[in-house]
This record gives sequence, structure tokens and C-alpha cells, in this order.
Amino acid sequence: MAEHLTVRHASGQGVEDISLRVAAGEFVVITGRIGSGKSTLVRGLLGLIPHQAGDIRWNGVTVEDPASFLVPPRSAYTAQIPNLFSDTLAENVLSGASEEALERALRLAVLDRDLHELPRGLETPVGARGVKLSGGQIQRAAVARMLARPAELLVFDDVSSALDARTEAQLWEGLGRELGSACLVVSHRRAALLRADRIIVLSAGRKVAEGQLSELLRTSPEMRELWEEGQA
Repeated sequence: MAEHLTVRHASGQGVEDISLRVAAGEFVVITGRIGSGKSTLVRGLLGLIPHQAGDIRWNGVTVEDPASFLVPPRSAYTAQIPNLFSDTLAENVLSGASEEALERALRLAVLDRDLHELPRGLETPVGARGVKLSGGQIQRAAVARMLARPAELLVFDDVSSALDARTEAQLWEGLGRELGSACLVVSHRRAALLRADRIIVLSAGRKVAEGQLSELLRTSPEMRELWEEGQA
């Protein structure tokens, strides 16, 4: 998916010379300390910020304009701070998708069980930026919106930070069980790392390790420290 990618902000901070791939159906986690470049990397991959060097590829073909190419049905993305608009929950989730997809998207996002707690269920107005929902509900509403339309690659930028461990585990397990999509997940949380087929460890904007969790805990000092400190 990326070869020797470099993405820098105006401050000079960013990620340098990173190569990664995500195969069909694979669950890949990008992890690292705060400020290691995780969000910068995925935003650069998706063309949401410009990259200064390297290639972004889709099935081996170079993508010239990732911002317009990596959209549904190829790719879908949920940001670290999801943006909901001031309308009903149903309208936020559907966002142009068919109503038939709504029930499945809510279930996969582990949001269906919250509906009875909301005063008007799916017709509950969420308020500007989702102010009437909890942090976890905002994240899951954004995930449901992403899942309401099919995409080959699902990109999650730390979307489970406000979820309890059980809900997060249900989210990742459901995606793995019912979807054939590849998942690229930015997370330091153990539920995601335990689910991962492969983990990419970043430090100071560079990839310092890559592999399965058991292997990295044996071979990567950075991964061991993150795990022991509870940052991963």
C-alpha cells in the first residue's frame, strides 16, 4: 500500500521512509507512543495531508490522487475525533447509504444496544458535533456510518479510545467475523493488538518493528515497554 512514504508537517515533524502493506481481509494495527506519527501516517496514506516522498499503491498500481481514489467502495475512514452533524442519529449513520444497511451497521458498531437509552432511539437529534451523545456513542456512530456502505479497506484512527474493553473487543470481533474487508487500525489498546494479524510499531516518526504480537514482545524493546507501561 505504501513504499518509502514520508509525510511532514510544517513544523518538520511527521513520518519518514515508511513502507507498509495491508492484504485483503487482514487486520493490521499501527501502534506507538503519543507523537510517534500514527495519525500522520494514515492521513498521509489517504491523501488527507500531502506526502513529500514515496508511493501509495492499490493492488500494485500507483495512486496519483489518494484523496479522491481512496473513498468508498475502495476505502472508508473514521477519524480520531469523528465529526457528526446536527441531525438525527439515523441520518448521521445513513449518510447516503441504503436503509437496509442501517441495522447491520449499528450492530457491527455495537451501537444497537444503546438505542433504548436514547430518548427517541434512532430519531434522537445528536446536536452539533454529537454533543448529546457520550464519547463512546460518538465514536460508534461514526464507525456505523463507515460500515453502512461497503468498502474493501476500513481505516480506524484510534476510534475505540472512549470504549470499555468489552465493547471494544466486541467491535473488533464482529468486524472480523462478518466482514471480508481489510482493516488498518491506529490503536494502543490491548483489544486491538490481541486481535491483530500484524502490528507496525512507530517511534519518533519511523517504523521500528513489525510482526505479530507474540513475536514483537520477544524481539522489540519498544513493543515490550509499551505493553508493560499499559500504553499498548
